[in-house]
Amino acid sequence: MSDKSLPSQARVVIVGGGVMGVGLAYHLGHEGWGPETILLEKAELTSGSTWHAAGQITHSTSSFSLGKCVDYNIDLYSGGLETETGQPVTWHGCGSFRLAYDEDELDWLKHTLSVAQSLGFNIELVGPEAVAKLHPFYNLDGVIGALHTPDDGHVDPTNVTMAMAAGARAKGVQIHRHCRATNITQLETGEWRVETEKGTIICEHVVNAGGTYARQMGEWSGLQLPMTSMTHHYFVTEPVPEFEALDKELPVIRDDKKVSGYIRMEQKRGLIGIYEKENPNSVWHDHCPWDYENWLFDADYDRIMPWLEESLNRMPIFAELGIQREVHGAISHPPDGNPLIGPAPGVQNYWCCCGTQIGIGWGPGLTRELARWLVHGSADISMRDYDPRRFGPYATKEWQVTKAHEDYCLRHEIPFPHFNRLAGRPVKPSPLYETLRAKGAVYEEVFGHERPRFFADGIEQRDHYGFKRTPVHDMVAAECKAVREAVGIMDISAFTKVEVSGPDSEALLNRLCANRLPQKVGGIALTHMLNERGRIEMELTIVKLAEQRYYLVCAAFFEQRLMDHLRANCSDEIQPVFSRFSDSHSALSLNGPRARDVLAKCTSADLSNAAFRWLTAQEIEIAGHKVWAFRMSYAGELGWELHMPREACLDVYNALFEAGKPFGIKDYGSFSMNSLRMEKAFKGAGELTNEVTLAEADVLRFARRDKEFLGHDKTFNDDLPWICAYLEIEPDGIEDGHGGEAVVFEGKVVGSTSSVAYGHTVGKILAFAYVKPRAAAPGTALEVIIAGQPRAAKVLGEPAYDPQSEKPRTDAMEVAAQ
Repeated sequence: MSDKSLPSQARVVIVGGGVMGVGLAYHLGHEGWGPETILLEKAELTSGSTWHAAGQITHSTSSFSLGKCVDYNIDLYSGGLETETGQPVTWHGCGSFRLAYDEDELDWLKHTLSVAQSLGFNIELVGPEAVAKLHPFYNLDGVIGALHTPDDGHVDPTNVTMAMAAGARAKGVQIHRHCRATNITQLETGEWRVETEKGTIICEHVVNAGGTYARQMGEWSGLQLPMTSMTHHYFVTEPVPEFEALDKELPVIRDDKKVSGYIRMEQKRGLIGIYEKENPNSVWHDHCPWDYENWLFDADYDRIMPWLEESLNRMPIFAELGIQREVHGAISHPPDGNPLIGPAPGVQNYWCCCGTQIGIGWGPGLTRELARWLVHGSADISMRDYDPRRFGPYATKEWQVTKAHEDYCLRHEIPFPHFNRLAGRPVKPSPLYETLRAKGAVYEEVFGHERPRFFADGIEQRDHYGFKRTPVHDMVAAECKAVREAVGIMDISAFTKVEVSGPDSEALLNRLCANRLPQKVGGIALTHMLNERGRIEMELTIVKLAEQRYYLVCAAFFEQRLMDHLRANCSDEIQPVFSRFSDSHSALSLNGPRARDVLAKCTSADLSNAAFRWLTAQEIEIAGHKVWAFRMSYAGELGWELHMPREACLDVYNALFEAGKPFGIKDYGSFSMNSLRMEKAFKGAGELTNEVTLAEADVLRFARRDKEFLGHDKTFNDDLPWICAYLEIEPDGIEDGHGGEAVVFEGKVVGSTSSVAYGHTVGKILAFAYVKPRAAAPGTALEVIIAGQPRAAKVLGEPAYDPQSEKPRTDAMEVAAQ
């Protein structure tokens, strides 16, 4: 029942034999680790969720990273895998359409087209007449357009998995079926002990590819892996007489609005898949029964009937046919819908390869990246959206179920930019939550924290969605104006806040940071931590609070990633003390030309340039509370970040806001912060990813050649495949772009945008884009494809606002003279 008897040791043990586990085994084989890899499956390969997948895959995605994955997968399914292994894959390259019934859907398709063009996909936006020509049986009433992706198709899930298993075995991987893992624990050596029904294996790396069992498997090791099993229907009809005469398979139809699902041919039958948008069903909240193999649930027609009826309206030739096969199976849904691919939180060498609701569509590409991560230390696409450490302890089981229900219902909704998922919130409100909410704050969730996006002023207090500009545009403009011309205040409590202290603190941080650490007490440094490939793990600010005491600040979603990176690089000789302050401490940002005037009314500290220099920190008193004041500004203005215990935040905020009223103080949120940082050409999370080096991100000035740090030998490289350029794009007053758009130079695509925002102060669309070096020189004329149309663009050689960065360093006398 297996390749060989169960060995006692291995480098990698993968637990789970669905498309994700087998896909990882296949790619580890291709990375050279095949003879050291073992895969365990409790029953037969694919017998969990994989076997009952409908098997579609499409280039129609507005996610740049997933786009790279699906393109690889389609190439693999359509020829590469079968050629390599000799195993049948049963690829149906029938193409597909995604339909639009209204302007919002059409705007989504136009944005998707722009992303697809940056990736080189075969894709076009067509009218309903083009759909009718290739699919004459679909009722197109109300359809105004569609994305046609002719290279799409569907594949047999079992055949794909078996072919990858054959490829893995050919590379030396051992696959042991009917060998259930019963426990996974970490030894004092750091190795993992995997207990099975047939013996125990000690390994360096363990991978949880357990599908619907993954969450309960994580509990063996004390891990909370957030995902919930949701049940999904598809139906296969009786043979369709109209299909008998066809000599070519019809394209798959994705009808998000009317059917909330997909319709395609299944040989000469019809197949209808539905993701109902109300009352979804979840199962196995505590655990999935171990003896369930090839398990299906009885169909629940009442639950899906409105969409099933509409599918028959859309495909009238199905209306009089019976249902020959009902498939109602469980699929894993993480809280945000994205899979868990990467290191588990808080431990070393435990990897997640699970929580994948679209295993056939996403699996091989994602498992290729995970294999690269294991073997080489980082993936070749941005893994931020899939990193399991994006969730924290706040992700309780109850919350997971709530969010999974929400995600399921959104499966066939328009993925608007900045779509705000509201279920199960607030989780971790700041001390200012109710105060700012009463002032119109519209919040977003980051790592459980509630952070203001913008303040509704004269519009309904909610998000306003669209690919084109919405009423929020003017709200953000007003906030930016206040920061640039007067003073603004923002609740930034969501930032990760970690203290590293003790005799070994400097040694550890010096080894991990590419920039020099602050040498004097009160010094501040902006730096980056890299991995062994020289690629960026994260950007962070380090403040030296005292000798042997450093305060680290970075984006909220990097909290667990930062902690893991710090601990993974400790040794027997280097053991600092780590203290988290993200939940116990709050922070405010005060920015603008009148920031000093406001702060001076609330503290006795000397705030002049001579006494409180740029990029230094001091402990001051505000409203009777000790506060750490950092003179720095992500807005590019005179400003301070103020960090304090949580219980002080409301008093400090009230004091500052009252003091700021004569100066026109205004609350602002993350949308304004993003616009302001783009005007200053400050790179953010969209630019500083695990797929790029400091040189490629064009932030090499923050690295020091004369010091050793992790990744040093890969950092100073002049042979760059791409570089991050700063662009000005012609505005049309309607749509500004959202990231992922194609960048064109001399008629050819040379890259894509990573961040796009309108600069309200300078009146320009600004963007960062990764482009080929020949297109990155300042002054280079480019085009950016926004909403399917080219816009004139130009590479800038300096920030669009205050290029010499004089404003943050402004002295009191200069402000008074203005």
